[in-house]
Amino acid sequence: MSSTSSGVLTSSQARADSIKAYFDSITDDLLASLPVAEGLSAAERRGIIARYSAVLEGNFIYWMTGAYLAAKSEEARATILENLHEEVRDCHPGMMRKFALAAHAQPNTADAMAVYPNLSNVRLFIGKLSPAPIVAMMAFFEGFIQRFMPYLEELAEKQGSAERVYTQVHGVCDIAHSQELYHALDAEMALANDSREPAEYLFEGVHLLRALIESMFTDPASASA
Repeated sequence: MSSTSSGVLTSSQARADSIKAYFDSITDDLLASLPVAEGLSAAERRGIIARYSAVLEGNFIYWMTGAYLAAKSEEARATILENLHEEVRDCHPGMMRKFALAAHAQPNTADAMAVYPNLSNVRLFIGKLSPAPIVAMMAFFEGFIQRFMPYLEELAEKQGSAERVYTQVHGVCDIAHSQELYHALDAEMALANDSREPAEYLFEGVHLLRALIESMFTDPASASA
């Protein structure tokens, strides 16, 4: 390997490590903001599960499909297609609904409306079909979901649920999904060859998704009090 090639690889790895560290810091902040499960009422626990379900059940496959349509690199397209195949083959939306039902937390109109403004912003962002920013958002989200699963499972258990398929599957598979999407992101950034710093163009979707996640955690009744 030439010194030039070695330098490019080192630079690429340093960039990937920096982006992952940034995403990890956002996840740290989100998880630190979560209310202690033991201190929540049954209605508050139900609300968090229901709002999470209202977002994930009907939108994750749509977001990942948008990433597939936008992606330019073969590596990214192969990674996203494998993820989509798994989501459809194993019926992850049905898995999510079964989890919510077992926790007596099926989403209602109020739950859907609580997340609607921020969800709309994410949907509109996906519609831009910007390759690297969408893949960045999905890499961040897969990593967040994996780390969020123990808390979600604890909420459901306190709701009297013994249903753990959704949380157990996503607590494991999303580790690999996240790692693969970081490789896909690196491939997309290489093709884009954008001279700007990542903070200038890459994180729009991540920031919109963060706001959406925060709305999943927030009780509309307490927020408006």
